[in-house]
Amino acid sequence: MSEGVPAIPVARSAEPNGAGEHPRSRAGRKPQWGSILVHAILLGGGLLMLLPFLWTVSTSLKLPGAALDWPPNLIPDHITFENYRRIWEVAPFALYTRNSVIISALRVLGSIMSATMVGFAFARLRFPGREPLFLICLSTMMLPFFVTMIPAYALFRILGWIDTFLPLTVGAWLGPSFYVFLSRQFMRTLPMDYDEAARIDGAGNWRIWWSVILPNSKSVIATIGIFAFRASWDDFLGPLIFLNSQRNFTLALGLRSFQGY
Repeated sequence: MSEGVPAIPVARSAEPNGAGEHPRSRAGRKPQWGSILVHAILLGGGLLMLLPFLWTVSTSLKLPGAALDWPPNLIPDHITFENYRRIWEVAPFALYTRNSVIISALRVLGSIMSATMVGFAFARLRFPGREPLFLICLSTMMLPFFVTMIPAYALFRILGWIDTFLPLTVGAWLGPSFYVFLSRQFMRTLPMDYDEAARIDGAGNWRIWWSVILPNSKSVIATIGIFAFRASWDDFLGPLIFLNSQRNFTLALGLRSFQGY
């Protein structure tokens, strides 16, 4: 039957392309000088902030003594990769890198797990003393590391943790207050209907935290992970105090051996 049905021609619009566009076409728009100026300033600021990094890379490719040449040259006259080869001969940087990766991974994982657990309790559960406990947790942010440094060292020495990774990683599994604050504030924005629907299906608090809240908290988890990784990777004072043997050094301590080299 379909073969006997004549084809119905489809009417095409006779309007040329772009006939419905705004009278001020793209070709006729005036350049937005304010936007151009803002982008130029931002580009200049970005290049200025990038200059120390470029200078570091340039210096690493120069011959010994060429870094003190005057006037300074951003592009070396003679490029050499000998400096990178000698790094692995002077110090065990592969070992330092492994130690830094292990410590950073443990701290990132511990910060995410503990902070989201505690933040979930403060944001989604109702229990006596919740607000005072949260204020006490926040008050620990006002204690700098220099205040707790000596008591922490004495405690870790009694526990036999000195010259191990434990003093640098265990604290991340106890709910760092700043990350708890981030988790709690974010989880308060999630609708309570999620929890109620999960409880109707028979889920408990642990199941709600793992299967409902965490999948909807990817942004705060990523934020905590980035902050924790940077804090661990750049940490110098902690490894300097708690690590004694070279086999446990991190990259931050390993780079210190190049002072005056």
